[in-house]
Amino acid sequence: MKMSAAEISQVLKEGELEKRSDNLLQFWKRKTCVLTTDSLNIYADTQKRNRGKELKLQSIKKVDCVERTGKFVYFTIVTTDNKEIDFRCSGEENCWNAVITMALIEYQNRKAIQDFKTRQDNESASPGQQERRMARAP
Repeated sequence: MKMSAAEISQVLKEGELEKRSDNLLQFWKRKTCVLTTDSLNIYADTQKRNRGKELKLQSIKKVDCVERTGKFVYFTIVTTDNKEIDFRCSGEENCWNAVITMALIEYQNRKAIQDFKTRQDNESASPGQQERRMARAP
């Protein structure tokens, strides 16, 4: 799956991560990952030819369990439905966990501002409602 020009311009980090498989043996598999301002895209191959998995930032609750051992940094992404996805990256690289955490915070801030503006617009669009609320107040 090739990314559009708009998606490429929003890339925050691109490189390799290892993801622990969900099966019984839980092998670590190398993945090519692309973090954008809205999602973490995970591909099986380096050319991103195969359709990757997209993990939207809106579905991530937190980045948890960061542990540094020897040559790896281990971390877990917890989704809003409490699914845990384990990753590890080389300790020499810029730590993916920090970049993902900052992208998640920026996403949540953008969403909070957008929600606030939407509420403000809705309240200012209907001044009659504001008067009715004030009339009900004790």
